[in-house]
Amino acid sequence: MKKKTKLGVAVAGVVLMASIGVPMATAAGATNMPTRPLSAAPAAGDGGYRFVVKYRAGSSELRDAAAANRGIGAAVSRAGLNRATPAMGRSAARPAASAALLRRMGSPGWAVVKSSRALNAAESAQFIREMKANPAVESVEVDRLYHHMGTENPSFTPNDPQTSAQWNFYNALSGVNATAAWDISQGEGVVVAVIDTGITQGNPDLQTAVIPGYDMISDKRVSRRATDDRVAGGWDVGDWVEKDYCTGWASANPHDADTSSWHGSHVSGTIAQDTNNGLNLAGLAFKAKVMPVRVLGSCGGFGSDISDGIIWASGGTVPGLPANPNPAEVINMSLGSGGPATCPTIYQDAINGAIGRGSIIVVAAGNSNGNAGSYTMSSCNNVISVGATGFNGGKAYYSNYGPRVDLSAPGGNAEQNNNGWIWQVTNKGQQGPTGEWGPTGMVGTSMASPHVAAAAAMVQSVVDTPLTWVQMRDLLVSTVKPFGVTIPAATPLGAGILDIKAALDKATTPPCDPNVDDCGPVATALVNKVAVNGLAGNSGSEVLYSFEAEAGKVLTFMTYGGTGNVSLYVSHDAEPTTAASDARSTRAGNSETVRFTAPAAGTYYVKLVGAASYAGVSLVARQ
Repeated sequence: MKKKTKLGVAVAGVVLMASIGVPMATAAGATNMPTRPLSAAPAAGDGGYRFVVKYRAGSSELRDAAAANRGIGAAVSRAGLNRATPAMGRSAARPAASAALLRRMGSPGWAVVKSSRALNAAESAQFIREMKANPAVESVEVDRLYHHMGTENPSFTPNDPQTSAQWNFYNALSGVNATAAWDISQGEGVVVAVIDTGITQGNPDLQTAVIPGYDMISDKRVSRRATDDRVAGGWDVGDWVEKDYCTGWASANPHDADTSSWHGSHVSGTIAQDTNNGLNLAGLAFKAKVMPVRVLGSCGGFGSDISDGIIWASGGTVPGLPANPNPAEVINMSLGSGGPATCPTIYQDAINGAIGRGSIIVVAAGNSNGNAGSYTMSSCNNVISVGATGFNGGKAYYSNYGPRVDLSAPGGNAEQNNNGWIWQVTNKGQQGPTGEWGPTGMVGTSMASPHVAAAAAMVQSVVDTPLTWVQMRDLLVSTVKPFGVTIPAATPLGAGILDIKAALDKATTPPCDPNVDDCGPVATALVNKVAVNGLAGNSGSEVLYSFEAEAGKVLTFMTYGGTGNVSLYVSHDAEPTTAASDARSTRAGNSETVRFTAPAAGTYYVKLVGAASYAGVSLVARQ
């Protein structure tokens, strides 16, 4: 399907802010700026004023709010927070504090507790210790504020608004092969939830794609609404932050700005911007529906609101909210911690529930140029983690990396003018939305993640049976295109760059019928530089793998780690045996290597044979 559309000229702390990328989401409140990752931190003074508590099944506190409040009050008293503290030396006076149950959450057993004032780090630690001393309490955490991941460079408006600026869709080296993919699928019939800053109403290039979601922000200082209540819609009213606005109730925000980011609209545009309408920019899964779930606002977003957003978006029950009439098959989360902050239990519980309901969760790896396994959300299990590449197909300088990253997609590098940015239409209001709209350039893993979310929607739209998250991850990982620039071994970015056409081809190809076709050996496909871990077998057991090789590039197969003794046999275009193979490695133990310095193009079959029982072994192919 040939498509031409004109290009229009486009969250951490105790509150969690969305956006990872340049811009994934911008620093708290930065309008039309690329996002930069912010650290997740407790509310005030590195302490907190909201806490998430998990009560044990069967406890009276879980059933009865009065019992919960009695336990909370006792913890406040034991921690000494119910007594005022006079000023001493450099320490300021601290008034007495109380705390009470704010609300129950969607994840079973979890609740939000709010203190009457922000606690400093020492007070928070003491309160948490006393809460954990209650036998009814299983877990207590600060309800952290997160920020969208902001960009590090201001956006600009190009003079020539053409879709040719969307290199991330079309470029042969670094794009996602969108044009060919649209001949197979445009995402029709699939709902993608965007858990972010919301979507701004009235976007002229998001008229057909958006369906109402929900504004999950439960604190009026974050939402900029008049009350603390959650409301239907999910519409972005701005996330601007005046200087010192967050001081005293949220952690100090080094990215105070009086402009709004409109981050959720930018992310949603990449997924499903109206396309082939002669206006502004294109989207990938442009016949899918995007549903805004607003969790990030001024100063960030609370983890408890984000957790409930995941649950509600996937069709789960959240106390006090109506059921979601359009549960999302795909959820995009371009948000997380800018500093090391591994997956909180409250998130993992929510994610596990969403996966159990059939949703696929795609997350941005983060913008800290660090190990993604040390940052929320990539440190969570059961998600597809996406790194960012630039115009040259190499690692974007800011992108997190490591074994947790499954694959990469274009995030931009803010280089070479238009060629460095990811473009989508956003509002041009500095604080609240105005009637002015236009393309905004952003960069970040926040921008990479929605490419993969859109690809997942396009796949689900055409398969007979929806894929599970594991099946989707394996499909996308096994069909990537190679990086345009060699990725250093110390900073792996997953299997390669997203190729939507290749993923759709594989998803829609009927399985081989051995009664009709020459199917070849049944083997598990290996992905270049992606290790298969935890392999085990008995003495004499055989397991077959395959790898699609290029001609002329050195090809290496290796096993390592674990216990026992395994042997490695490899042949080109034929199944190897212990008696006949092109190459083999049969050393004692599990450190086996087979290398071809001038391999032929085609399929190499790799057989692991247990010379004795073995366990915990890893296998990897590298070319």
